Amino acid sequence: MNADRMERIAFLAREYEAFRRAAHRKDTVAAWRHLERVHIVAQPLPFEHVRAHAIMLRHALFLKDMREVGGQMLRLGLAVIGNLFGRLPAGNTGRARTSAFAPMAVSSDLEKFVQGVE
Repeated sequence: MNADRMERIAFLAREYEAFRRAAHRKDTVAAWRHLERVHIVAQPLPFEHVRAHAIMLRHALFLKDMREVGGQMLRLGLAVIGNLFGRLPAGNTGRARTSAFAPMAVSSDLEKFVQGVE
């Protein structure tokens, strides 16, 4: 496993744990923020990208947020296609309230992870 992939996987583990803690506290805003950060970093890794959307879908179902459920169902398929064809909008948070095709600005601590993602 190369250093970039190892660093991404370690980051994802930390963010998933932070998501779980926030969800347990019922801090929906923080929980979604951690899942968005997961999505941004997971995009170049096909399995992790799909996993991020699957967890977002599960969280949306738990919250009974039907708009987000629909958006995540669509994005599960788009994630596979995007990874197959290398069409990944850098910095995209992966949420239903944003375009699935729009690149987005990222926080400075995530910039190293979006370099080379298009």
